[in-house]
Amino acid sequence: MVHVAGSVLDPDLGDHVCLPFDGERERMTLTRAFTVNGLRRRTKVVIITHTDTPERTRGWLAPLVPGFADAEQAGQITILACADTHFTDGFLDLARLHAELSDARDQARRDGRHGVYALVDASWGLGDVPGHAAFEAAVNELFGEGWLAAVCQYDRGVFPRDALDRAAAVHPISPEQALLRFAHAESGLRVWGDVDLTNRPAFASLLERLEKEPGEVVIDAAGLEFIDAGSAQLLTMTAMARPRGTTTVLCRDPMARVLRLIGADEYIAVRRADDV
Repeated sequence: MVHVAGSVLDPDLGDHVCLPFDGERERMTLTRAFTVNGLRRRTKVVIITHTDTPERTRGWLAPLVPGFADAEQAGQITILACADTHFTDGFLDLARLHAELSDARDQARRDGRHGVYALVDASWGLGDVPGHAAFEAAVNELFGEGWLAAVCQYDRGVFPRDALDRAAAVHPISPEQALLRFAHAESGLRVWGDVDLTNRPAFASLLERLEKEPGEVVIDAAGLEFIDAGSAQLLTMTAMARPRGTTTVLCRDPMARVLRLIGADEYIAVRRADDV
């Protein structure tokens, strides 16, 4: 298990983080730290609000962040309302969120920034916990190109424990759970870190898109330090949903043994990383 409580506010591009917090003061402290880190990393910082309006957020955040006014004037900080990024006519709209973040990416590139740092107030999902989790899982697709890092803030005071657990599980990274990172590859997917019960739904969301990929798919798992049997079974199910003989997993010996024990090698071509 990898504990990442310190690093979640300074994520790498490609990270999608679930961050529970306790109360207004901690939310403000976390927002300040995330913004400062985003500026230090020379990214474009996008803050998506729900509990507060963008105007109110700017009012309390600006005095806490050195150089805030100049950074906002230069377009390095943008504060948006969740209603203008996640919803269209009151309905969740993944395409709209993707478009908003892609616009931020394009601006970051024009301005010579290194990518996009997004901080999201996740309380927008309180009214529909299953739909919220499904949306967060679908959002994972946006992180595979390595230009976006996002931290989703969940207030323990308003989210029930089961909703927090569900949200954490569909994020590849959350404090006190296994840490999973990934990147899209030309012929499939590269994953590294750890996969277990705590982030298995996030792993499942990454594999889902591979089921419809044409031709051979290679899942480069050479960087995985650990995978449990249940998560390895997801790889088998992905291969079973594809034409036989078109799914390859590159991995080290411990993972190869797990795949062999569950009979996955009947459907997956297992290549050991040491042999490549």
